[in-house]
Amino acid sequence: QPLASLLTRFSSHLHTITCVPTIQTHRMTDIENLKSFDPFAEDEGDDFGSKTSSYIHIRIQQRNGRKTLTTVQGLPGELDFKRIIRAFKKKFCCNGTLVEDPELGQVIQLQGDQRQKIASFLIDEGITSKSSVKIHGF
Repeated sequence: QPLASLLTRFSSHLHTITCVPTIQTHRMTDIENLKSFDPFAEDEGDDFGSKTSSYIHIRIQQRNGRKTLTTVQGLPGELDFKRIIRAFKKKFCCNGTLVEDPELGQVIQLQGDQRQKIASFLIDEGITSKSSVKIHGF
C-alpha cells in the first residue's frame, strides 16, 4: 500500500516535470547585430600619415609650459599655402609657418590653440566641408 501511494505521488511529480515548456536557446550565429559596425576596428583611409585621406586634420601639440602649437595637415595641394598662412596670422593674431614633412606633406603650424578658429575659417571660406575636418587633441 505505501509503495502504491509513493508511485502515484512520483508519477504526478513526473507529469508536472514533463509539462514544463522548453526554453528556446539562441546560438551566437543567430544574433544578427554582431555583424554590424565594429567601433574598435581600424579605419582603412584614416591613417595618421596617409596622403590619400580626404580629411583635414587639425592637431594641437604641447610645447614647454603653457605654450602650444596648432598643426593643420591634409589641405588640398592646389591651394596657395602662403596666402592661407597670411590670412591665419592676420585673423588670429598669431605667428605661423609652413613645414615640409616627407611623410605628411605640407603642414601649417600656428602658435597657440587655434583649432576651433581654423576649423570655422576653413568651413566659412568654402575650402572644405564640416564633415571633412577632424579636430584632435585634449
